[in-house]
Amino acid sequence: MIRRPNAFQKLLHRFFMLRPVTAFFATWIHRLDLLILKWTKGRFSAAELVGWPMIQLTTVGAKTNQPRMMPLLGVFDQEKIALIASNLGRAHHPGWYYNLKVRPECDVEFKGRSRKYIAREVIGEEYEHYWKMAISFYAGYEKYKQRAARHIPVMLLEPKK
Repeated sequence: MIRRPNAFQKLLHRFFMLRPVTAFFATWIHRLDLLILKWTKGRFSAAELVGWPMIQLTTVGAKTNQPRMMPLLGVFDQEKIALIASNLGRAHHPGWYYNLKVRPECDVEFKGRSRKYIAREVIGEEYEHYWKMAISFYAGYEKYKQRAARHIPVMLLEPKK
């Protein structure tokens, strides 16, 4: 079960939404998370301290054809997982987004368990549904949308049958 952020965690979210803080963390937070995930065998992430359910997404590189692993905030909807391609408000989409567009099959590890998924980009009402869910976990996505001045895609991962 995924818990919503508590009041203290939401206060921390406000800190992380600040432009200088986001800029500082943008280049290295995933490296810190990778290190902590490795030490804890995928059971704990630094981002979870602030109430963000972190997954380890493994894709195949669109250009390199090599496996690429990235810790990301997962927005859980029962068995489905929505991923927000905000890239912390930067002007371009994150690399994992392009990887999933070219090769939608991926692996997700969460709390030490791994599962295969198929990704697809959502649009219309489905986009709005998952965007609102994401905002309920982290309101900073709205700030990222303003800063990026671009459409922020939402990729939905559905379990592979």
